[in-house]
Amino acid sequence: MSRILSVVVLSIVLFLFYTSVAYAQSAIKVACIGNSITEGYGLETTYPQALQQLLGAQYEVRNFGVSGRTLLKKGDYPYWNEAKYQEALAWNPDIVVIKLGTNDSKPQNWQYSKDFVKDYVQLVKSFKKLPSKPKVYISYPIPVFEDKWGITEEVVKNEILPAIRKVARRTRVETIDLYTPFVGKAALTYDGVHPTKEGAALLASEIYKALQSAKTVSIR
Repeated sequence: MSRILSVVVLSIVLFLFYTSVAYAQSAIKVACIGNSITEGYGLETTYPQALQQLLGAQYEVRNFGVSGRTLLKKGDYPYWNEAKYQEALAWNPDIVVIKLGTNDSKPQNWQYSKDFVKDYVQLVKSFKKLPSKPKVYISYPIPVFEDKWGITEEVVKNEILPAIRKVARRTRVETIDLYTPFVGKAALTYDGVHPTKEGAALLASEIYKALQSAKTVSIR
């Protein structure tokens, strides 16, 4: 009798194991690329975590944000040099959401503004050429309500947003407007630059709506 019980228990364990493996392989992988706003500086719940809750169990969202990083290769702290970037590529995601540009507005970085579109196009292509052929989204930065640390709203609004639109046209990827939903809502940031918990929830909501409206990635 105990032998039969052991066989039954083993069968259940094996079933659960293979089911979990199959589930993990079928989940749609979402990579969130960005700076401190993506990483979630100062927050207990980051926007990628909130996005995971919205998307549900059919998706796996991972946070590859690194504070202070730039899109520009010649910036003071380029995202290109980070281990997180290599980890994101190695993960072979199905969806990539890029949110960079805020730190590029700093004077020491924006002096290389002529390279912004070129570098951004290259970043997008580095993901598009992955075996998973992910759908890539590029996001507008949120408004800068208080210029600090060199981060400048004038540059973000009048130069970086148009540059991102140009990148979208050249790479034929969709943009997610995270700028407009925050206009006039400084209270959704705790320092004029970084979102509060409610601000992170709004980011997640806008990205969620963009992903749901496309629905171009099916479960493997």
